[in-house]
Amino acid sequence: MLISYSTKELDLLARIMRAEALGEGNLGMLMVGNVVVNRVLVNCLTFKNVRNLTDVIYQPNQFSGTKSSLFQSSPTTLEKNLAKRILNGEYYHPATHSLWFYFPGNNVSCKNTWYDQPFAGKYKNHCFYRPKQGICKELY
Repeated sequence: MLISYSTKELDLLARIMRAEALGEGNLGMLMVGNVVVNRVLVNCLTFKNVRNLTDVIYQPNQFSGTKSSLFQSSPTTLEKNLAKRILNGEYYHPATHSLWFYFPGNNVSCKNTWYDQPFAGKYKNHCFYRPKQGICKELY
């Protein structure tokens, strides 16, 4: 287990993974989970005062999915199982060291940087960004 969490936080993680990446399939949802957990693990940049899943998911102006109806309903068993896989340490490139992702639009290229940090890769419609090496030592 990478971080400690409650049953409520497991549900929150599963719900934000669904709300942010349902259209990207299971792998896309797993990558969103990687970003969320990475933000709990680091103590850098804008993530210095978020120490648990609840803090990360509800950090202002971070996850638009919290406003989605997909976030409001209870997670399915499959979604909870995906969240458990992330909490048990599974990582998927390009989200492995990523702290950010966004959807630029259909058939739109990813920017070279996001929040002044380098592009890590794209999966389907999501662009992932990792901090420059040395900035968030917990990720490397």
